[in-house]
Amino acid sequence: MPNLVFDLDRDFVELNQLLKLTGVCDSGGAGKHLVASGAVRVDGDVELRKTCKIRVGQVVQVGDTRIQVVAG
Repeated sequence: MPNLVFDLDRDFVELNQLLKLTGVCDSGGAGKHLVASGAVRVDGDVELRKTCKIRVGQVVQVGDTRIQVVAG
């Protein structure tokens, strides 16, 4: 399982943008479709809100990819 660490330099990042910035998706639009499909989990729960605010300490999982959000 690939583990990615994302350095957050602000209060939050929208979920679809996080997927784009980490390279999980090619664009924010592709991230929105991925979230809408139910394939994304935030802290272990399926997340369907495309622009959900992701903050330091949260973990996002897409398939085998795990993204840990840390303070930048």
